[in-house]
Amino acid sequence: MRTLEHFPNLVSMFFTRAREGGDRPFLWHKAGGRWQSQSWAEVARQVASLAQGLKNVGIAPGDRVMLVAENRPEWCIADLAIMAAGAVTVPTYTTNTERDHSHIIENSGARAVIVSNAKLAKTLLPAVLRSSALRTVIGIEDLRIGQSGDVSFHSFGKLITDHPTDPAAAEAQAQLLTRDDLACIIYTSSTGGAPRGVRQHHGAILHNCYGCTEVISEDFGWEDEVFLSFLPLSHAYEHSAGQHFPIALGGQIYYAEGLDKLASNIEETRPTIMVVVPRLFEVLRQRIVKQIEKQGKLPNWLLGQAMAVGTRKAADKRGILDMPLDLLLSRTLRPRIAQRFGGRIKAMVSGGAPLNPEIGIFFDALGITFLQGYGQTEAAPVISCNRPKVGLKHDTVGPPLANTEVRIAEDGEILVRGELVMHGYWNNEEETARVLKDGWLHTGDIGVIDAKGRIKITDRKKDLIINDKGDNVAPQKVEGMLTLQSEILQAMIAGDRKPYMVAVLVPDPEWTQEFCAKTGVNCNFAKLTENADYRAALSAAVERVNKDLSVIERVRRFIIADEPFTIENQQLTPSLKIRRHVLKQVYGARLDALYKG
Repeated sequence: MRTLEHFPNLVSMFFTRAREGGDRPFLWHKAGGRWQSQSWAEVARQVASLAQGLKNVGIAPGDRVMLVAENRPEWCIADLAIMAAGAVTVPTYTTNTERDHSHIIENSGARAVIVSNAKLAKTLLPAVLRSSALRTVIGIEDLRIGQSGDVSFHSFGKLITDHPTDPAAAEAQAQLLTRDDLACIIYTSSTGGAPRGVRQHHGAILHNCYGCTEVISEDFGWEDEVFLSFLPLSHAYEHSAGQHFPIALGGQIYYAEGLDKLASNIEETRPTIMVVVPRLFEVLRQRIVKQIEKQGKLPNWLLGQAMAVGTRKAADKRGILDMPLDLLLSRTLRPRIAQRFGGRIKAMVSGGAPLNPEIGIFFDALGITFLQGYGQTEAAPVISCNRPKVGLKHDTVGPPLANTEVRIAEDGEILVRGELVMHGYWNNEEETARVLKDGWLHTGDIGVIDAKGRIKITDRKKDLIINDKGDNVAPQKVEGMLTLQSEILQAMIAGDRKPYMVAVLVPDPEWTQEFCAKTGVNCNFAKLTENADYRAALSAAVERVNKDLSVIERVRRFIIADEPFTIENQQLTPSLKIRRHVLKQVYGARLDALYKG
């Protein structure tokens, strides 16, 4: 196989792997209760034909094309075809609001959009119709929408069948693309609220693919790899690690049916590598523990011994009895756990959000090799990953990938340099200058590097919430919208490593007085916070805001602050900014309680 360092672009890498793969299966999806595959050769023909179809509807080199679809074979085909046409993919979340779509359309200057179905098109089309540049909509499925204004609608399948193209011709044309050329613009939340477009060039993603391939080949052995894709492909983590990385390996990709069927999909597809986020591990851990609890005393005793051995191993304090216990566990509990993951899993790689080290210890103790990685969209996105050959330590995120420089600045910030670093934010020179200095990416994370070169994240410099699925939420945007409501004077949202956003609200004093006067309720603070109508009014204000937020940004639950945020109580800075660390100390336990029950 041709080495990854020599590929000029992602399209050339794909067509090379497709020639090598031929009629072997590549992309899998479930239809009619059965898994169905498309071969490398078949996908290559579709990519080449769709690229020609895109050119025929007016897509020119450098044009931006949005892609709004759930994980499915067409997502991969569309992404590769857009790049094969010389254009730039703009992946977009299926959960985006109309406002989100409008921002991305206008900011990116997208000329066309590929959307999977009528449901997603319903939210997307109003934003399209307001656009001055986006005039082409391509439906993967029948959108059941007639012509609208001067927007032209096309069928994904028809563009392929009407423009049959030899993959060799498309590959030859793709040779014009270089590693420095823009491959995609991935939008990620900023501290100011408006999503920023990260310019990922072909070389950045190829750099990631090479580094990750080195980890697999040197630490596990590179064979016939099978991936199960379920994280959103619009997220940089899945886009690189769950799509282009499997292509680099010449592997197979199965598209999961959804989180509710993930456990059965794992057993059916028997993946060798899984790219996951911490939240999934937490869910799987709970399920495993609950099932073992129902199996009687012996399985529970074995689980307890596994945890004890794993904890001592992680602390490098193994006892004299650990070896025979390890042997017992390897013949009893661990094989049963391995079968639940298909029986051939090499590694589960966690990224996108920080992970509790206890989760890593749990899975390692059960015989599932668990690697935590670190990165951000601005680095395509993987910067480092734990490696068995270096030594797994779950409170670190491992050493940097190959050809990646990492150093710690004087203030403790982690700085990164290499081909993986973005060329900047799209149409945002100010933000680009803030994070890119002398070729170094300023990550906004604080950390140290241990004696074995492993990075340990100790704090986050940037003010950004990362939920348990790895999605970024800019708190200032949501808080600003909340405080625009007449009922709310101040607000702080939280949700780091959690499944949804929660908030601390300071009710507006004037609105509170009016509420008491209208309802005749005693304005005593303690009684007010217990009053159902008062809380319902605040809930209504939150829901008004939620209607204009994406799913990941919405505030699901809240508590009422004991007092306003002030400089005097140290909950505001002198410039009247929220002191989040102070508020978390005061309200952290109560906010955590909102996730229980």
